[in-house]
Amino acid sequence: MAESTIQQPLVGWGKPELDLSGAEWQSSSRGLGDVQIAFVEGFIAMRNSGRAESPSLIFTPAEWGAFVSGAREGEFDLT
Repeated sequence: MAESTIQQPLVGWGKPELDLSGAEWQSSSRGLGDVQIAFVEGFIAMRNSGRAESPSLIFTPAEWGAFVSGAREGEFDLT
C-alpha cells in the first residue's frame, strides 16, 4: 500500500493550525514511553518523542477523553 500525505487541511476538520513551537511537552508515562503530550489553546497535541519533528496528532478535549478511555480498556497499545 502506498503512503500518501495530505497537503491541504481536510474539509470539516474543525481544528486550527496550532503553533506547537513553544509548547511544553510532557511525557505520557513518566518518561518511560515514546509519546509526549502538550496542552495548547484548548487542544491536546500528541507526538512521538523520538521523532519530535514528525507531525503531531491534535485532539479536542472530547476526542482526548475517548482516546484515553479506549487506551485504558486495552483498545490501544501505548508502549
